[in-house]
Amino acid sequence: MQLATVIGTVVATRKDDALVGYKLLVLEVSDGSRIVAIDLVGAGGSDTVLYVTGGAARVKLDKPSPVDAAVVGIVDTVDVRS
Repeated sequence: MQLATVIGTVVATRKDDALVGYKLLVLEVSDGSRIVAIDLVGAGGSDTVLYVTGGAARVKLDKPSPVDAAVVGIVDTVDVRS
């Protein structure tokens, strides 16, 4: 799992049937790059989220899907001790 910030949404009027009903979010990760992820938890706005990539992103979906990243948690706080 990795941390990212939601910075936008993607609207797609036509998409794979497996993605119908899911929101697509634009995430900014710590190195400044951006990815699109399927939202499994109802994130939005400028939430800090946990996301997974690869096969882990498809685990919760009912059928085979063209998904490479999925938001799996909304972060309340992060506490890093050194």
